[in-house]
Amino acid sequence: MNESINLKPGQINGETGIWEMVIGLEIHAQISSKSKLFSGASASFGAEANSNVSLVDAAMPGMLPVINEFCVEQAVKTGLALNAKINNVSIFDRKNYFYADLPQGYQISQFTKPIVGEGEIIIDLDDGLQTTVGIERLHLEQDAGKSLHDQHPSKSYIDLNRTGVALMEIVSKPDIRSPQEAGAYVKKIRSILRYVGACDGNMEEGSLRADCNVSVRKSGEEFGTRCEIKNLNSVRFIIQAIQSEAERQVEILEEGGKINQETRLFDTSTGETRSMRSKEDAHDYRYFPDPDLLPLEFSDSWVQKIRETLPELPDLLKKRLVTDFGITPYDASILVEEKDYVDFYQKAANGKDGKLTANWMITELFGALKKENISLSNSPISPENLGQLIALISDGTISGKIAKDVFAEMMISKKSPSDIVKEKGLEQVSDDIEILKLIDKVISENEDKVKDYLGGKDKLFGFFVGQVMKLSQGKANPGMVNKLLKNKLK
Repeated sequence: MNESINLKPGQINGETGIWEMVIGLEIHAQISSKSKLFSGASASFGAEANSNVSLVDAAMPGMLPVINEFCVEQAVKTGLALNAKINNVSIFDRKNYFYADLPQGYQISQFTKPIVGEGEIIIDLDDGLQTTVGIERLHLEQDAGKSLHDQHPSKSYIDLNRTGVALMEIVSKPDIRSPQEAGAYVKKIRSILRYVGACDGNMEEGSLRADCNVSVRKSGEEFGTRCEIKNLNSVRFIIQAIQSEAERQVEILEEGGKINQETRLFDTSTGETRSMRSKEDAHDYRYFPDPDLLPLEFSDSWVQKIRETLPELPDLLKKRLVTDFGITPYDASILVEEKDYVDFYQKAANGKDGKLTANWMITELFGALKKENISLSNSPISPENLGQLIALISDGTISGKIAKDVFAEMMISKKSPSDIVKEKGLEQVSDDIEILKLIDKVISENEDKVKDYLGGKDKLFGFFVGQVMKLSQGKANPGMVNKLLKNKLK
């Protein structure tokens, strides 16, 4: 391919011109329910293999599914949070296919009439811009079991613990145009799910995973043939897989080849996708309404009751943080990614300088926690102590430079900043007389440089400031040093 020049995200510069990506995502979110969608078996993660399996999950003859009302409520709550249409009537269908980890020989899902219809969300991009991604549908379905192919040289093992666990499949419209947009979309969906409490969003455990549908086209042309990349469980892998698959498709098309509609897997060791199977269409699954389950029907008043339980969601929170605390939309978008972030920030910034608090939290605290691989919930620095540090900076008790030393000590000792400042005698010197004494000493020791400064070498002013700060061991108030020094040198 030609060297990429001035390409927008999601564009590929091929031999025949610029190609663009068309991306749609199917996010599978495991509902935070103690029991499964159609049985009373535990849905807990990490249990001994095949220990969370009821007679219903194992598809024993005569066993009938019974819907979990809590899971229905979570699906409706999520739909409302996605600004989507809630369908008052929906039905469950049987999706027929045969695999060793699917005891029934079919998966109970929703096809013709899902519980949630069209919606949309706004995603924030790294360049400060926003874009809207349409939601096609959200439907409920039961998860399949797990096949383990690496436990034995010639046999596959089956674990049915996951069989029947409640999933929400959130299907986007093909509105996404770059791997970065796809990553931002997954982060936003995950954030919304965690805010409403419908899913814990733990991608490492598989409770949130994505299938990515990728195709390429020349600008303005019809959509190309798509390939689906299955079961991606990290934002980083989603971005890498989409980029790799799009480049593969461009290379094939420019060589005169044809893209086959198929399902592919992403190999994290090679960074490439590989073929898994030909992509099935809906008719291949022979969907039909499940005869054991009645249609789901609920009233507008029931939906309204669920709407009233919704928390303040990321988009509204972002606007409020900008208004109430005077921070930038970019900083606000970072803070609303997780509810824990917002709660911590609001406690720390209460009655303090909002901008300064956001800067210290995002830059210093997040950086230190990442370096030590510590979550915010286990932070050695409490929101109250961070707020106290901001107050000490704002009222001139300590300088920004000394504040960094105090912060480092807080990370280690978990002490309050006031105690650290008092113990180490770090209070900032703001007394005119004391600072003038330091200035006089620096001037008397550097008379030659004073002459040079008065002779027009203005840049030497920084040297004098540095010497005064050094003499004060960083404790002198920088603003006062600058003011008093200027007057003295005149």
